[in-house]
Amino acid sequence: MIDKKFHIIDAHCHVYPDKIAHKAAGAIVKFYNVSSFGDGTVGMLVEEGEKAGIDRFIVQSVATTPKQVASINEFIADTVSGSNGKLVGLGTLHPDSENMEADVQSILDLGLHGVKLHPDIQGFKIDDYRCLKIYELCEKAGLPILMHTGDYRYDNSNPNRLIPILEIYTNLTVIGAHLGGWSIWEEASKKLAHIPNLYVDCSSSMSWLGKEKTVEIIHRYGADRVLFGTDYPMWSPQEEVGRFMALGLTDEENKKILSENAIKVFKL
Repeated sequence: MIDKKFHIIDAHCHVYPDKIAHKAAGAIVKFYNVSSFGDGTVGMLVEEGEKAGIDRFIVQSVATTPKQVASINEFIADTVSGSNGKLVGLGTLHPDSENMEADVQSILDLGLHGVKLHPDIQGFKIDDYRCLKIYELCEKAGLPILMHTGDYRYDNSNPNRLIPILEIYTNLTVIGAHLGGWSIWEEASKKLAHIPNLYVDCSSSMSWLGKEKTVEIIHRYGADRVLFGTDYPMWSPQEEVGRFMALGLTDEENKKILSENAIKVFKL
């Protein structure tokens, strides 16, 4: 039974145009060598999310080439505009853009609420000099960045790359996906928890960490800086909501993580 005691915002959802959704979702499965619950379409996200009691979804995709930036951002904006407020969109940027200022302005003009970056899939290191313009412009524009963080297989998005950026761009808000470090959760949380302009989401983490370790890491960051996310299409929204509710956090912590922090960070 859905416990509608709490308003729930899923702050980490990947969606794609219907005609390429299955292929795009399959590419993620191949990259992480895990199975995928969903097909990557908006329709399935909303249908399965509503079964889980999720009220709103923050949707995003990433550009693997600079030429994809405009079309992806327009797709996200169009998708959001037809959702009656159920969807909130994030834009994407690419460090090799020929006109980063124009790309950021377009995100603002389209009414998107932030930027999604995935260093491992997009092929850059967080502290690559090519990315500095992104951070500078997003900081100036007040656009938070939801960034994939962590991977034991690479050294693109691990804490050693993220910390210098957070220390330089102190007015930039970054949401480190997967509790700040997918597959290196413990190391990441110990290195990152003290940094005030970093938030994290709990997507693609709970099933690996288990209840006790998830709660420990959430408390290390503090409930004020954690957002709920399912990482659709990777996981079942119902199972992820169930895992979260089974953590046994207080009502006040649940309110913050399930919706209040996302409302604050993304200015909803």
